Amino acid sequence: MARNAKSFVTLGMFIIDEFSFMDDEGRPTGRTLEPQIGGGGTYAAIGSRIWLPPTDIGMIVDKGHDFPENIEQKLMNYGKDMWMFRSQPTCGTTRAVNSYRGEVRGFEYLTPRIRITPKDLVGTELERPKALHFICSPTRASAIMSEVEEGWKPTTIYEPIPDRCVPEELPALKKVLPLISILSPNAEEALSLLSMPLPPSKNSIESAADEFLQFSIGEEATGWVIIRSGALGSYVKSRTTKGTWVDAYWRPEDSDKVVDVTGAGNAFLGGFAAGLVISGDVYQATLYATVSASFIIEQEGLPTISSTPNSAEVWNADSPQRRLEELYQRHTGIPH
Repeated sequence: MARNAKSFVTLGMFIIDEFSFMDDEGRPTGRTLEPQIGGGGTYAAIGSRIWLPPTDIGMIVDKGHDFPENIEQKLMNYGKDMWMFRSQPTCGTTRAVNSYRGEVRGFEYLTPRIRITPKDLVGTELERPKALHFICSPTRASAIMSEVEEGWKPTTIYEPIPDRCVPEELPALKKVLPLISILSPNAEEALSLLSMPLPPSKNSIESAADEFLQFSIGEEATGWVIIRSGALGSYVKSRTTKGTWVDAYWRPEDSDKVVDVTGAGNAFLGGFAAGLVISGDVYQATLYATVSASFIIEQEGLPTISSTPNSAEVWNADSPQRRLEELYQRHTGIPH
């Protein structure tokens, strides 16, 4: 076992996001947005960082020859110990364009992807973390799990990639689920995988969770499914527990707080991993996850971190612990 193993490591990629805004007819709207830090792994790492010190978190960041200095500085503001920079001098940094045509969003890579696997962690400070997060197709999830070494039993948090949440991938998903600790699609992805009709409702989400659990998530079917359901909250269940809904932190009357949901699901799972480390309880961890997502959606891009006069960290000028206590009280009626 590596000394001081990280609590949370993500295999998600770092991406520089670029943006294109058009109207419904495909004409430029005139709106512009500077390139931003992106990538599901990055958002997951920040979701975990809201609760854990940077020394407990790890992510590989591939630096191409064009890696912007200002973006590196922004990453360092969250803590230098959480980023393992890996030089890629012969290629550019991974970039993608987020295109908006009216209300329809598109996503396209502009450069080749440099995928990260457990083998990339061997011999580094990220080796054998307690929790491992990955975002990929079910087929690739099997390849990732084949690289998890004997004797290393991480909590595996699997987030299916949206464009592979199709019925054709269901056989591959069934094959890998016994190896996975936590399966967490969003509601639309869950229903799509199972050929269930959209839009999601609480009833259909609960039915989807039951169907996934029949596929034996985790060794001896001890795993959990967490279906992230936007404004409906999140639904948490295992084969041995009653399903539970956790409210979204921001309520419908707080709609002005929801600016951009990009990365919220990724940050949710990073926050979940941190909450699991802190509390040891899946339901409690989902409350931490919900608070992490609440900070992500308040602005375009990542939330800001700063310190108060007593050295406590605040995010977007608010306390994660305060939000956690509020959410806990909302669910139980008693102070946390």
